[in-house]
Amino acid sequence: MPSRAAGSMSTFRGRPLGMVQRPRVVVVGGGFAGLAATKELARAGALVTLIDRNPYATFQPLLYQVSTASMGSADVSYPIRTFAARWPNVRTRRAALTKILPGERRVELDDGSGLDYDYLVLGTGVTTNWLGIDGAQDNALPIYSLSDAAVLRRRFQHYLEDTAAGRRKSMHVVVVGAGATGVEMAGTLAELRRRTLPLTHPEIKPDQTSVTLVERFDYVLAPYKPRLRDRAAAALRKRGVRLRLGATVASVEQDSVVLGDGTRLPSDVTVWALGVTAPKQAGDWGLPQGKGGRITVTEALNVPDHPEIFVAGDLAGPPNPLPQLAQPAIQMGEHVGRQIVAVHQGRSPAAFKYHDPGIMATVGKAEAVLQLSNGMIVYGLPAWLAWIFIHVAYLLGGRNRMTVLLNFFWRYFGPRRAATSVTQ
Repeated sequence: MPSRAAGSMSTFRGRPLGMVQRPRVVVVGGGFAGLAATKELARAGALVTLIDRNPYATFQPLLYQVSTASMGSADVSYPIRTFAARWPNVRTRRAALTKILPGERRVELDDGSGLDYDYLVLGTGVTTNWLGIDGAQDNALPIYSLSDAAVLRRRFQHYLEDTAAGRRKSMHVVVVGAGATGVEMAGTLAELRRRTLPLTHPEIKPDQTSVTLVERFDYVLAPYKPRLRDRAAAALRKRGVRLRLGATVASVEQDSVVLGDGTRLPSDVTVWALGVTAPKQAGDWGLPQGKGGRITVTEALNVPDHPEIFVAGDLAGPPNPLPQLAQPAIQMGEHVGRQIVAVHQGRSPAAFKYHDPGIMATVGKAEAVLQLSNGMIVYGLPAWLAWIFIHVAYLLGGRNRMTVLLNFFWRYFGPRRAATSVTQ
């Protein structure tokens, strides 16, 4: 991206651009962190190029809704170019980062091109961690990207139709990992099995389907207080989910999940909701890496030997580990944007401080758990409504917010025959 000097009438955070030339910033990754950093930098007047391998940003917390056909792909995605069009000083590129040349302050992309930068922001996120478990990568399906959700949705569709037609004997699902994603996936599938399949697939007998949730701890939702864990577990059991707690996965086969004690769980579809790690290409960038392959950064979220390179979101490995959730990524992205502005104006970067708003997870209709940072807990219908409105508020685009909100209430409060089916 060539250097562009602005006219004398423009300002950079209140200072004439004749005194402070606008910095060229390359932001890699259109996730929560990358978008937050881009927004902060764009408002400050920086010249930003936002790079992502996909032409859209994905709202990952609702991917499980896409995989079960509760929402469409367009409901949880937003065009990056539409986002960038809000600011005349932001450009986008559809490409993947292949090499960083810190000495030249330049990045190279997989399309053969390159970009020069004054500051670089890495917010590519992480990817599925198979934890070295035999057969997991070959036989389980992750749920970390929009394409993952689409593959999982098609698998559900085909296997249900095959079971109804007698081409398959069963449609058993095993979800591995009882964090928020695993609990939400298991709860949604259980409600579809109980509420929707008897209407849409009356040929399938109840004993031909099941939903099992496997977790190595003796409880679900490890970061939550025991009362909320127990509440979520009870709600899952009420919906027909079979819980296998305190169980480790030894291997994943094409039609089963084998536990550490030798137990074989029938599984026509295995959903992997356990663990993430840095993408393999991060090892080619020549930057220091720590646990899980994350890029080692200072308290200000820049790389120790290359202070002009900042890392935000799940890819960052700060001295004090942070939960890998949307809120930390957003706050880190905003912080990085502000620090680039500060550094460019000759000030020292400040340490990042995370403001914890709390954590939440939903189990199903009128059932969710919410834990605030002050220790207050909420569950049941109030937590579920809060979960819906908070997630809707963070979606990009007014159309997405409206359609998702309508989908939620139509699905849960509309006539039973209108319930969403995974065959839609």
